Amino acid sequence: MRLNCGQPLPLLRHTDVPPRVIENFILTGYRFPNYSLRECLLSAFRPTNETGNFWTHFLPVFVFSFYFVEVFGWQGAPHGDSPFFYPFWNYFIGVFCLLMASSMAHLLNSMSLVVREVCFFVDYGTISAYTVGSSLAYYYYIHPQAGIVKRGSHNGSHMELEHEPAEPLTSSYAIPEFGMFFDTFYIPSACLVAIICILSCCNTRQRWRKHRYVIRTLVFLLPFLVSSTPVFYRLLTRSPYSSTSSSFAASSSTSTFFYRHCFWLVVSAVFNISKFPERLAPGRFDIWGHSHQWFHCCTFLSILDELHMIKAEVKAILLSPTLLLPHDTLPLLPGPTVASTYGVMLLLQTTIISIIVWFSWQANCIYGPERDQLAKEHPKKHLKCH
Repeated sequence: MRLNCGQPLPLLRHTDVPPRVIENFILTGYRFPNYSLRECLLSAFRPTNETGNFWTHFLPVFVFSFYFVEVFGWQGAPHGDSPFFYPFWNYFIGVFCLLMASSMAHLLNSMSLVVREVCFFVDYGTISAYTVGSSLAYYYYIHPQAGIVKRGSHNGSHMELEHEPAEPLTSSYAIPEFGMFFDTFYIPSACLVAIICILSCCNTRQRWRKHRYVIRTLVFLLPFLVSSTPVFYRLLTRSPYSSTSSSFAASSSTSTFFYRHCFWLVVSAVFNISKFPERLAPGRFDIWGHSHQWFHCCTFLSILDELHMIKAEVKAILLSPTLLLPHDTLPLLPGPTVASTYGVMLLLQTTIISIIVWFSWQANCIYGPERDQLAKEHPKKHLKCH
């Protein structure tokens, strides 16, 4: 029951909300799962057990954007709408959607039990899309032949740029066996794995619930391994840049950023699975400091280091007098196009939306009756204040 005197709905204990809403070791601070949209939005500014979850992914949107746009001001960088930056923009779309969907899912999930399910289906979908956005950036900026043309022969830190049609273009792979995978299967594999991930994560909301946190964490290990293949390749082989060039110096930080990226991912996984620190003191970290907030912080730090890694490779390409992306002449691998970047993401997003719609329909069939029953038992009567 609610009084229309500007008073927010009271927060509840775990014993007063449906079992579906209860989080492990979180005892208080629950919003009743029948909030209006306005009440959900206003709850961002009051201490609930979801407030920290919202802000730890909403504020990073602005931090990420600040570091992202820095690239377009670099000397020698092409215009922001140049094909060179198509993969970079797709990476931005992936990260932006992930952070916004995650923050909104935590803010709006108390509208109803069905809305709660839909919110987190969308959350899982944006995580999958983010992994493909990362893959596109890796493919075109870190991939050993990513639209980059090598021509002529080395002369110190420079390579002759005159095209010699009589000399065929040769593979620059240090490990030729990976050529077919990188050129043909890398992006399709990243998309396929992303689809497997959203299917698996959505299923954990309807079955496998006992081990849902472990499954969700481990299932995203697969896209990490597939997407990071170009980085693993780069770390295991010789740099494509001359050791005396400015490009080599710019890309030398790639390994550091990647190791830090991996470190934060591992730490976030530990928080997500272990449910520390609230496991040690149930009820003490209900509002601030529980594991999901730390999970959000660590995942964003991993994304930030990933961004710095990609920027280091972009700078290396822009500084290189011998590697062009793309060029008038036919490269070993075509440079980024609308179809190979935005087209891939559009096709993936269409597939993901279809999956979300299917699971949302199932959720409505399962939880719709319970939602309606809760609405009858707890009607929102507007009474006058005296």
